[in-house]
Amino acid sequence: MPERGASISDTASHTRPHTPTAGGRRTGLLVTLVLGGLTATPPLALDMYLPALPEVTDALHAPAATVQLTLTACLIGMALGQLVIGPMSDRLGRRRPLLAGLAVYVVATALCAVAPNVETLIAFRLVQGLAGAAGIVIARAVVRDLYDGFAMARFFSTLMLISGVAPILAPLLGGQILRFTDWRGVFVVLIVVGAALGGVVWARLPETLPPAERHGGGVGEALRSMRHLLADRAFTGYVLVGGFAFATLFAYVSASPFVVQEIYGASPQTFSLLFGANSIGLLVVGQINGKILVGRVGLDLVLGIGLAVVIAAATALLLMSLGVFGDVGLVPVATALFVLMSAMGITMPNTQALALMRVRRAAGSASALLGTSTFLIGALASPLVGIAGEDTAVPMAVVQLGAALVALACFVGMCRPWKAGTAPAAAEGAEH
Repeated sequence: MPERGASISDTASHTRPHTPTAGGRRTGLLVTLVLGGLTATPPLALDMYLPALPEVTDALHAPAATVQLTLTACLIGMALGQLVIGPMSDRLGRRRPLLAGLAVYVVATALCAVAPNVETLIAFRLVQGLAGAAGIVIARAVVRDLYDGFAMARFFSTLMLISGVAPILAPLLGGQILRFTDWRGVFVVLIVVGAALGGVVWARLPETLPPAERHGGGVGEALRSMRHLLADRAFTGYVLVGGFAFATLFAYVSASPFVVQEIYGASPQTFSLLFGANSIGLLVVGQINGKILVGRVGLDLVLGIGLAVVIAAATALLLMSLGVFGDVGLVPVATALFVLMSAMGITMPNTQALALMRVRRAAGSASALLGTSTFLIGALASPLVGIAGEDTAVPMAVVQLGAALVALACFVGMCRPWKAGTAPAAAEGAEH
């Protein structure tokens, strides 16, 4: 086991891209688990809190649309934080920015737990998101440090298996917490989880970016790297595909507590079970993608199929919400949501892999652009789902279908999937 802070490449003489670390099977498993925990930061911060949204609305005497801004603020923070922390990790290495971000995340979560009103809660959730961005963006950069090609796509699917436990357990745990305490207790649990993850990272996660591969310069150099990355049409296309696909998912995340509980009368515990079932669908499809499809079917083809399934499910939801099929009840709506969420097991890992495959270095900056677009577009979509009030699911379905169609347009128009496999690594100017 390398000593704390040592580079994996120091341990294993640069035998990178096909093993999680070169320090042995045990080290590889440990790093995989840690990275999975880091990528679980968003679902933990967001999904554990979802069953409490109606309670927060009552406790803080705020309208539902305003309370939904607590989700939006967290997402905006995660988006903007990645723009800063990603390039910083290219310059300083992965460990130091990651540890600092986790420490601030714990403090911000504690402040959320004592927020006296919804405005203060929104502000603290913004800070929580800014700090939590460290785990997301650096985890992706570490994967790019260690993997390439199909191996990277498979590893992203493996991470989904680990981090996928979070959205399954988080709303279930949140619902159970509400049986014994109020919404503030949810943040207390998040404090404990964040502190534990920070301790494991401090003790066990080695540095994956050797000093010789780090970038010099400051903000100007980071901006130049990002400009070179965005100059690649296909890379930018995958960035936008990922962002709008996530907007489809986050429209569900933002609206489903009210759609399922307020419109269809489900309890917080029933909502948690349905949310967990959808997460299982995402997880299972993600493993089919990584274990069966990757390496046998082109990643672009699989991504296109995933987007088509999302569009079909969103179309069905919109028709049901408009009453085209009459009063359908909860079961058909829940089925369509299950199909939509499951298809994300294809779209998310393949979009990330296809984007990062086009980058040899500057992985932190590339990961930042990928993550920022994802969370920023998702945050912008979040308030739209409540624009017509709490008594209709039409805005949710409209946002989901619209975002999925834009994602498909970006995929076809910018990524040019019919030319897949011929493009070289992108943004050479960003890698020197």
